[in-house]
Amino acid sequence: MLDRNESGLRFVKMHGAGNDFVVIDSRGKGGPMMTAALAQAIGDRHRGVGYDQLAELHGGGTPGLKLDFWNSDGSRAGACGNATRCVADLVMVETGADAVVLKTARGALQAVRDDQGRVSVNMGQPLLDWQQVPLSGDVDLTALPLDGAPLAVGMGNPHCVFPVADAEAVDLLTLGPRYENDPLFPEKTNVEFISLIAPDHLRMRVWERGTGVTLACGSGACAAAVAAHRRGLTGRRVVIDVDGGQLVADWREDGVWLTGPVAYVFEGRLTPAMMALA
Repeated sequence: MLDRNESGLRFVKMHGAGNDFVVIDSRGKGGPMMTAALAQAIGDRHRGVGYDQLAELHGGGTPGLKLDFWNSDGSRAGACGNATRCVADLVMVETGADAVVLKTARGALQAVRDDQGRVSVNMGQPLLDWQQVPLSGDVDLTALPLDGAPLAVGMGNPHCVFPVADAEAVDLLTLGPRYENDPLFPEKTNVEFISLIAPDHLRMRVWERGTGVTLACGSGACAAAVAAHRRGLTGRRVVIDVDGGQLVADWREDGVWLTGPVAYVFEGRLTPAMMALA
């Protein structure tokens, strides 16, 4: 995966359907190395590397491999489906396995590769209690007291999902930050706008908390599938067209499975000057 014998801290740049990540491998370095200041510096697309989320891999051995997630503004992310898929792919290539379990704040997530090269991850069951999402009060999660009556779904991150007639027509730059920072969401929220293409097919556009507009969002795709099914728009398995490609979310008895492509872009090394920001 990464050559940890060289000096400096190496990273890999990857994306899943345009949702892009920096992957830091901190195995063998005594624990996670990331700080809010360093994550923010790396996330700067002009002065750093740039990413939607950063994933730091650490641990190993008996405790198992662990993943931490950061947003580009230096805040922590509780879950990241596409980043989990990307890191799982790296680990499976490294080990020669076709499956791996990665421990995250969302829980121990199982990932597998199919015969088409796509990687799937079980993101767990959706959180459908207002305190778990979390929300600031006990309200109907299928029709929040906000314009448009969106749905709330927890997938390790909070999600506010708006079924709309045409996701393309939504002013995402205005509405995304408005609802991200709504008082109903004490930890802020990701915001998805979905429109129906067919009973098993959705169009989704997304605003991610701590990042902004992204080309895809794995946990958001899972939340969209759950919300669409709960609203009676789709079945439990849906194909989701996002700005960066296509994902599949399947709400099964054991959790919501997210499937999609992974892409390796490049790898590099953070300089001592960049690391000093930690």
